[in-house]
Amino acid sequence: MEKKSHFDVIIVGGSYAGLSAAMALGRSLRNVLVIDSGLPCNRFTPHSHNFITHDGSIPKEITDRARSQVLAYPTVAFCLGRVISAHRATDGYSIQVEEGTLYTARKLVLATGVRDLLPDIPGFAESWGKSLIHCPYCHGYEFREKKTGIIVNGEKALHLASLVNNLTENVTILTNGNADFSEEQRAKLISHGIGIEQEKVVSIEQVNGNIYGVTLADGRPLDFEALYAAPSFEQHSGIYSDLGCELTESGHIKVDQFQQTTVSGVFACGDCSGMLRSVAYAVATGNIAGAMVNHQMVRDDF
Repeated sequence: MEKKSHFDVIIVGGSYAGLSAAMALGRSLRNVLVIDSGLPCNRFTPHSHNFITHDGSIPKEITDRARSQVLAYPTVAFCLGRVISAHRATDGYSIQVEEGTLYTARKLVLATGVRDLLPDIPGFAESWGKSLIHCPYCHGYEFREKKTGIIVNGEKALHLASLVNNLTENVTILTNGNADFSEEQRAKLISHGIGIEQEKVVSIEQVNGNIYGVTLADGRPLDFEALYAAPSFEQHSGIYSDLGCELTESGHIKVDQFQQTTVSGVFACGDCSGMLRSVAYAVATGNIAGAMVNHQMVRDDF
């Protein structure tokens, strides 16, 4: 990386969204620094789907190819490191990297992603992203017509069950405690042949991440070939708070239609700023963020 400390734009996060923003900016001859910790949220998933031209690819292969293409633009630099703080500076913003280096930039793009907070259930973490999945669009096709469980309760379970029901007729909702459904919702589930099991799940039975069942608190085993879950999450980085960026009720960084946060000159893209967690969404929002950052600088300077 070129030894410089001030850039037009610093992008925090170098996965799909951050690299997409960097490409848009590099093609506009902006001096860009991408800082990445090397811990993408989808690192547990063996294959990525539902992204045209890369359907079925290994996630890291997509990232590696994207990075090589982005770094072919001479004004884009890359730094492997973890950002620990961000603050307003005289000429924009300052970014502190864990190893001690301080960088500054006129504009910031937060592509920091989220961190899943996995429940402390034996077998959950080992299966996560493999046969214990979160998105029917990303992974559901590969588990079509399989015996499937959904470890979610309430409105989220109803929504997820409606999507999964289109892929398999053998679906059971594991509410992991008392079911939180209205009579109307329960009737709709029953009408589609979707079972409801309220006993708590105490372990997920798997071999190398491949699920073959769950064990309930009363000792009963249930056979499954795939499970869906919607664990809670948190922002992967807390620098949005340093900068004063607002969050939405769902815990995402609040942005407008142009990926601008509530702080002037700070943009956010990818799953840190939106509910859709897919490569295609990350790339799209990153492209918008990069273009809008450039547009804002043009407007400032022209």
